[in-house]
Amino acid sequence: MTSAPRPDSIEGLFARFGPAYRWLVTVTVMMGTIATILTATIVNVALPDIMGAFGMGQDKAQLLSTGFLAAMTGTMLLNAWMVETLGQRATFMLAVSVFIVASILGGLAPAEGVLILARVLQGAAAGILQPLAMQTIFQVFPPEKRGSAMGIYGIGVVLAPALGPTLGGIMVDSFSWRYVFFMAVPFCLVGLFLATLFMPGRAASGPPRRFDWIGFGLLTVFLVTLLNGLSNGQRYGWLSDSILTDFAFALVTGIGFIVWELRTPTPMLNLKLFINWTYAGASVVAFIFGAGIYGSTFLIPLFAQTIQGYTPTRSGLLLMPAGLILAIVFPIAGRLTDKTPAYATVMFGLALFALSSFLMTGVDTNTSFWLFVWWIMLGRIGLGFIMPSLNAGALKALPMTLLGQGSGAINFVRQLGGAFGVNLLSIALERRSQLYVDSFTAAQHAGNSTTTGLLHDVTGLLAQAGVPEAIRQAGAMNYLGRVIYSQGNMLGYRDSFFIVGIIFLAALVPALMMRQRPARQAIQASEAMRHTPSSQNASQ
Repeated sequence: MTSAPRPDSIEGLFARFGPAYRWLVTVTVMMGTIATILTATIVNVALPDIMGAFGMGQDKAQLLSTGFLAAMTGTMLLNAWMVETLGQRATFMLAVSVFIVASILGGLAPAEGVLILARVLQGAAAGILQPLAMQTIFQVFPPEKRGSAMGIYGIGVVLAPALGPTLGGIMVDSFSWRYVFFMAVPFCLVGLFLATLFMPGRAASGPPRRFDWIGFGLLTVFLVTLLNGLSNGQRYGWLSDSILTDFAFALVTGIGFIVWELRTPTPMLNLKLFINWTYAGASVVAFIFGAGIYGSTFLIPLFAQTIQGYTPTRSGLLLMPAGLILAIVFPIAGRLTDKTPAYATVMFGLALFALSSFLMTGVDTNTSFWLFVWWIMLGRIGLGFIMPSLNAGALKALPMTLLGQGSGAINFVRQLGGAFGVNLLSIALERRSQLYVDSFTAAQHAGNSTTTGLLHDVTGLLAQAGVPEAIRQAGAMNYLGRVIYSQGNMLGYRDSFFIVGIIFLAALVPALMMRQRPARQAIQASEAMRHTPSSQNASQ
């Protein structure tokens, strides 16, 4: 006779709730996913108000996005160890509880330091929750339905950042920027309640494996120093002592992390996963995917508010139709993933997003709201085709025993791309805008008939308005300076959208690496794992 399964095991929960358990546990983990990703991007539309409230410059305001993403990236690799040690239910509930506390702390923050700390804590909790959601869904759905399941999961991953700025804009205009931090709390509370009913407990019965604290420390120092150097390089100078020191620490700890992970018997990130050709290609695409979705969601609300003069609500509404169309695209893309090669769907999505980015290089102050909406929708449709196929294609190439590590690693790579995407696009925007402003400024001289004509017309308008003659010239020069600054920034945004398009076109090459047969790749991955130190120790 076989013993009855434990009530809190996946088998026991299936026996209790029947086939409907798949959807019950999916809804549970999606509460955490939606809350965390909603918060990842919702702050973007509130940045101008937050900067005004605390007197923050763009370099520090950027930390509200990059700090969240960096912390999220660093803790993603904690997921596998925490699940093995505490179980899925306890891990989920602990991370959601930390997220609730951090959200309340951010909403009540009295100073910018507390606000940045709250964002870092939110990111740390989010990094544990995201791979846990994907791992849980893969465990409860059979292989032939995992593409559809990834379509459902992907709705939360991409729909939340699409709708987040819209909801955030309404909160900022109607109440205060502080309310954007409280929006995710109801999702978290519902998730906590559902987790007590549907999340499985700890599967392993033996003692937990030793955690890779050295690897975690090296990774943390690498991320903090590299992102800090990138964030402050423009302000302090790229060759200044402090920035060069940051980059030196990042280089040493980055190399140290790779060497340590290859040698330790209990790696936090199993680099042997990337021997698998299909998984490696999917990881590169995931990195670019993260850079694209978070980078574009960072740029678009800022452009709409600073260049086009939109309110936070109107700038958020730019992304609303794109979010709604994703609700249609994701289930379709999920079903296609079950029936078509993953690489083909991924390449189609990459091409669509690249086209959207190239179209946005034509944006200016006169671009109509609905034309801009159409360009954004086109890109989001592309992302909708990428996400389910990318996750399913990557994890199908791995044996079932490596799903936890594979899920954590692919999410880690995607979030790493997001952290670098926001940071590097912010640098590109600032440098290109400054280049255009300097070039335009140098062209403003007495011999430029357009400039002299503009100054003459503005001076005349000021005279008609009754402005004293002594300050008319200064007023005209001030107006010219603002025009130059606006034009320079607009062209900087155009260049940034062009860079995103080029990167997504380049991603077509690693997407081709996913053409390998998953079954053969799984065998190769399994063979590779037998030769890792951890596998040898386990067999002993």
